[in-house]
Amino acid sequence: MSVLGTIPLRGQTAGKNTAPGAVASGMPERRNWPVVIFRGVLAAAGLAAIACTVGFLLFLQSLARDEPTGMAAVRGIAVVTGGAQRIGDAMKLFGNSRSERLLISGVNEKTGRDEILRLNPVKADRIGCCVDLDHRARNTIGNAIETRRWQRRHGFDSIMVVTSNYHMPRTLLEFRHAMPGVKLVARPVVSETVDVANWWRDFGTFRLVSAEYVKYLAALARTQIESDPETSRLSIITGGRKPVSPKGQDASQHKGHQQKAKAQHPVEADKLTMLAGR
Repeated sequence: MSVLGTIPLRGQTAGKNTAPGAVASGMPERRNWPVVIFRGVLAAAGLAAIACTVGFLLFLQSLARDEPTGMAAVRGIAVVTGGAQRIGDAMKLFGNSRSERLLISGVNEKTGRDEILRLNPVKADRIGCCVDLDHRARNTIGNAIETRRWQRRHGFDSIMVVTSNYHMPRTLLEFRHAMPGVKLVARPVVSETVDVANWWRDFGTFRLVSAEYVKYLAALARTQIESDPETSRLSIITGGRKPVSPKGQDASQHKGHQQKAKAQHPVEADKLTMLAGR
């Protein structure tokens, strides 16, 4: 036999034949990186979706279903306008408490003290001396900024926060970020028109609470990287404009002839939300 007969031919290994064009043993297989990257992005998106869903359910679980019955001892009460029954509930709480002052934050610039007196005639004595109106706050960040100014002006170390139950988590987040050393007591307002316990049955409620959850996540991220909402550019970006208006005019300067016309048509007590500027 010829010596050449013992030499493996090309494409063959000793004792084993390989198909033509096959990759030689020991050569690393090349990865399809676009596919690998796509699968990684898809997996990350899936995990993010699961995390957001779980977070949303926990957020809904934290919302109050019923209003508290007790009355905590606080030096001041701050109510954030923008939802049904908020101001009415805050006025009742203020009338039944020993709190020194009440702040209504985010009031429409055309609404003054006389408007509140007409809606709450029995509270006229306390409204005249101890209720403050904030016309500058444009959003929840602005509410926190203006409440902090009010708190510092009066030296309060404890404040009761009144707002809707679905709005309470974000409000407390903003208030704690602005006033870390102040004791905040949550007083959620529960509305019959927003049933957070059965949010899946009504699309309007689902849209409201889901939008609030997204805003809460944005506020949570922002407060982790900024030191003060009053000097942060992120508060302007997330809110679409400055959180407080540079014009802080007193409500009495905005009434004029419109107030005389409105006095002939008293507003019902259940329409207190007209005071909201947003």
